[in-house]
Amino acid sequence: MLGQLNGWLAGVHFLSGPLGWITLGLFLAAIALESVVDREYARPVYIVAWLFFAGFWFTLIQPFFVADESIIRGIGATVAVPLSLLVAKVFYEGRDSLFTLSRAVAIMGFVYAPFLMIEPLQKQLILLVTNHTSFVIDQLGYDPTVVSTLAEVPEVDRTISGKETTYENSFVFLYGGEAITYTILLACTGIGSMSVVVGLVAAVGAPIRRRLYAIALAVGIIYVLNLVRNVFIAVAYGNQYMNFFPNVTDAIFDVGHPYRVSYIWADRILAQSASVVAMVLIIWLMVRIVPEVMQPIEDVLYLLTGKEHDLAGALNLDVETEPAAD
Repeated sequence: MLGQLNGWLAGVHFLSGPLGWITLGLFLAAIALESVVDREYARPVYIVAWLFFAGFWFTLIQPFFVADESIIRGIGATVAVPLSLLVAKVFYEGRDSLFTLSRAVAIMGFVYAPFLMIEPLQKQLILLVTNHTSFVIDQLGYDPTVVSTLAEVPEVDRTISGKETTYENSFVFLYGGEAITYTILLACTGIGSMSVVVGLVAAVGAPIRRRLYAIALAVGIIYVLNLVRNVFIAVAYGNQYMNFFPNVTDAIFDVGHPYRVSYIWADRILAQSASVVAMVLIIWLMVRIVPEVMQPIEDVLYLLTGKEHDLAGALNLDVETEPAAD
């Protein structure tokens, strides 16, 4: 039964790309209607966008859980499906504050999409992060080789079988006669977390100066923490520092190779858990600068609990009502 469900979920993954672009297009069209025409004309478009957004997250559940071996991302996608449907329902019932949350999601996609779609832009970001990660690893006294293709890896057994790009973005550690390879991908650049922060801050009606300051600060912090994350995973995996509970880890994640146990612990368990905590702290910092960000956060809490929350009041935040420009 579980095998059939897994196969069916894997079979719908091919729809994630088309659904993602349709969703982004609908959100951007709704923003245009809200800005140029009237928000009530935008409401039905936003509602349809949220319905497609639910479908988009549904197609990612199996890849996150199985292909990416990520419990955190898998749970996130699973929760996002009913949450998106609930947003559409509550939006239809007339909750106007969801205009802000909807704009935030649209801006997140608008920031992330160019790096996903424009290959030269994606390449430069990946190489920038790779170079900075390499610099920090070198300062710590480790000296992995950075290669562009697996053909450059010494003729020993490899723990991975392929590489999607020919960027010089793969770190090669030699351990026990095998080459352990850690590759910087777009998901390793922090652009996803940056887009979330930019979307939340840019969507609210706060003065531009405060919003730009908050975005610059958050993006800088995320970039530095992401470098720490990459260095930690590369060094821990490449030197097999986290070969914890191999039998249990293999039973849960089906690691396929004993050396990947360290990768699972370093990345999928520790680094991703720390990333969630880091994002909570970064958003807390953002609301100290731009308290208006509390509105979409309170909306999410309302959707999750069915109750209204006054976090701004509880934290004694002074939410200004001035227009969005200085």
